[in-house]
Amino acid sequence: MNLTKSDRIRRDYERVVSLTQQLVRIPSVYRAEDPDSNEEKVAHFVADYIRNLGIEVHIEEVAPGRPNVIGVVDSGKPGKTLLFEGHTDVVTEGDRGRWKYDPFGAEIVDGRMYGRGTNDTKGNLACMITAVQSILEDRESFTGKIILCIPVDEESMMLGIKHFIGQGWADEVDGAIICEPEENQVCIAQRGALRVKITVQGKMAHGAISWSGINPNWRMAKIITALQQLEEREQENHGKHSYLKWGTITPTVLQAPVKGDAQINVIPEQCMTTLDIRTIPSQNHHKIIEEIEHIFYQLKREDEHFQADYEIIEDRPPTETDPDDPVVSAVYDAVAEVLEIEPQYNGVPGATDGTFLHVHGIPIITIGAGDRDIPHQINEYVEIQELGKTTEIYRNAALKFLREKDE
Repeated sequence: MNLTKSDRIRRDYERVVSLTQQLVRIPSVYRAEDPDSNEEKVAHFVADYIRNLGIEVHIEEVAPGRPNVIGVVDSGKPGKTLLFEGHTDVVTEGDRGRWKYDPFGAEIVDGRMYGRGTNDTKGNLACMITAVQSILEDRESFTGKIILCIPVDEESMMLGIKHFIGQGWADEVDGAIICEPEENQVCIAQRGALRVKITVQGKMAHGAISWSGINPNWRMAKIITALQQLEEREQENHGKHSYLKWGTITPTVLQAPVKGDAQINVIPEQCMTTLDIRTIPSQNHHKIIEEIEHIFYQLKREDEHFQADYEIIEDRPPTETDPDDPVVSAVYDAVAEVLEIEPQYNGVPGATDGTFLHVHGIPIITIGAGDRDIPHQINEYVEIQELGKTTEIYRNAALKFLREKDE
């Protein structure tokens, strides 16, 4: 018996809320010091869940206890391939005592589900799975393939998506929907992330006899001041992006000494800082590194004792997808249809797994349930009604992208 549209929406809503609760109640914070604290349990739960839906499942271990799950739905008809991506890892819950509700309890209170990952991004992982389940159960007609990419380690070095691409899974993908909390806005751009570690060398000495040492802290202060000026120049040269605002250079960790104990009357041997550089599409990471090298060169000319080096920890370029790309159009039309509003274009302030799919040549669009400001906070939550809307958006977008023929 065919369901009415309202009955189907109610069915999918109940399923996505239940599935989100089940996912959140399986902690998947990666803790390097605890071999049992990783994504393994939730990944195998997801693998079993989608296998029971009749979906072809592949499990690939990226690191010990950290498996990617890949689901493949083949229509049996030639056509495009659409990828949904939602990661299984979540960030630490922090101080449990500061949570109003159990961070892994997935309690529903006044229309909100609370818990680590409800927003980022187990709720959206549940939405993409439920959307595909709905398509299959209702025997909706489509062409090509749907790939469910469910990787590990998005919150750190993105090892999961790198492995997924390295194994060839992304080679034939025509468009990707990145399932992250974006208030169901159509996000067509992402800021890039360039992480750099800078170390300044000095000479350890007594603080009372400072002339017998070389203080790396004074030299680091000059570097940080020069980097602030570089940020100002970059912002002036590149301006404000429509969706991403400005590129930024942010010193985060500042440490001296780098090794050993700090002592107030000791000049440290080294000083270290890390930079979280966020870029917009018009910026060039290679040129930014050249500017850092030029800062070192200028400071060396002024100070014979200046000695510094840098290490690039991670390089994730900014992304931008043409609004006229078929995957963007499919999502845009789905949002307009489901929410009955004119969709909003926007951008993602941070990098996602979609960054590396973009580098691989795949058009990406980022959209999902959840307040954009809530990820990683104490008392993280998602509006449960929004989970239902997002499921419907994903379902409709897939069918529009993989429709039988172009309209």
